[in-house]
Amino acid sequence: MTKSFTLSPSARAVVSLLFAVGAVPAFAAGFQLNETSGSGLGSAFAGGAAIAEDASTMWSNVAGMSRIRSTQVVGTLHLVQPSLKFRDGGSVAATNQVLGGNGGDAGGLNFVPNLYVVKPIDTNLAVGIGMTGPWGLVTEYDAGWAGRFQAIKSGIKTININPGVSYKASGGVALGFGLNLQHMSAEFTNQVNYSGALLSAAVLGGATPLQQAAVAAATPGLESGARVKGSDNAYGWNAGALWDVGAGSRIGAHYRSPVKYHLDGNASFSNPALSPLLGPLIGGLGAAVNAGRLFDSAITSDVKIPAVVNLSWFGALNDRWDMMADAQWTGWSSIKTLSFVRADGTVLQSTPENFKNTWKLAVGANHRYSDALTFKGGLAFDRSPVQTAFRTARLPDADRTWLTAGVQYRPNPKMTVDFGAAYVFVKKATIDSNPTRDPLVTAAGGLLNGSYKSNTKILTAQVNYAF
Repeated sequence: MTKSFTLSPSARAVVSLLFAVGAVPAFAAGFQLNETSGSGLGSAFAGGAAIAEDASTMWSNVAGMSRIRSTQVVGTLHLVQPSLKFRDGGSVAATNQVLGGNGGDAGGLNFVPNLYVVKPIDTNLAVGIGMTGPWGLVTEYDAGWAGRFQAIKSGIKTININPGVSYKASGGVALGFGLNLQHMSAEFTNQVNYSGALLSAAVLGGATPLQQAAVAAATPGLESGARVKGSDNAYGWNAGALWDVGAGSRIGAHYRSPVKYHLDGNASFSNPALSPLLGPLIGGLGAAVNAGRLFDSAITSDVKIPAVVNLSWFGALNDRWDMMADAQWTGWSSIKTLSFVRADGTVLQSTPENFKNTWKLAVGANHRYSDALTFKGGLAFDRSPVQTAFRTARLPDADRTWLTAGVQYRPNPKMTVDFGAAYVFVKKATIDSNPTRDPLVTAAGGLLNGSYKSNTKILTAQVNYAF
């Protein structure tokens, strides 16, 4: 093991292509957060664009501010606990690596706050501002799990500041318009099969079979850590209409524009230090691998957050019962491919996502048990944007069914307090990280094959105070 290797440009390109698969995390799927109202959760957010019962209408339909008669402040805290458990179904270890475990529960407790303020200017005009976190996720697997070369930690956080205005026109119609300033930050981590990268570099560099065996024997289980972080500010708008059709019924429509991000950040790799005792061959291979692909640099990524459209109905059946319905369309097809580009213009990784547009359908009911106490319930069917062939370990998303309940307590005419709970049933999701069985892909990151058992539990508390 005395020969020092310098890879040819073509060989370096092959090594770069091979280990780009496991070098950089892929973007997560289905990261929309519906938890934007405590009073709406109990009825599965049904009728959200039409009910306009408090200042949280700033998010669901800005035109609904026209129904707020006095200055209101709404504060909400959602506790969201997803559970994501992988079950192996034939996974294969990467080259010169052990397979690893199932990763534990990748879900974790998340806190999602909302704050809204609405102030009527006169009987026809109202203004307001809302602060929400409409897009996000946090998942994290145990270290050393079978899919560590695909994902370990995935985190997306957004903050949306949304000032708006509404105006009550003639004929029972109100119109509203708002602007949105959003900030997104993202962080993704995974491991890289460094031992396999060294071995592939040896093969491409012309090492003899004996030398290849020596490289494999000297570096079993050797890994590098990969981390991508980025952030950006972006802008969008929203508009809505609310029509009071009479007899206690309203119809609402609301639109939120796409938001285009140009994330700026960095990619970093914790490449292992290779002992001089391993010899010049492995040292030369390590230098080639580091310089060819696994080096720190600035990165950028363009992401287009989808448009969202809601059409809602609210009907007061009598003095005790309300019924609501809602249809929400999300234009997820705006996310087809996600690429991370280095500062020198080379593509670090390009991942096909091929999200599909989705619908969420919800129905709900309110029962006013007394002047002080209202009970709520709801049911929703929520399609996933993720197609099975493109599902990743970042967020193994699948179609969901929401079952919700809530209670609203009014201790005095100026205050309401809402408590809500939801259990989200998630359809079993299968995953195959290498459906074409490309041997290069399996060598780099292994084959993650199996299924996920998932659910989400949500608890919400909201306080609304009118001045």
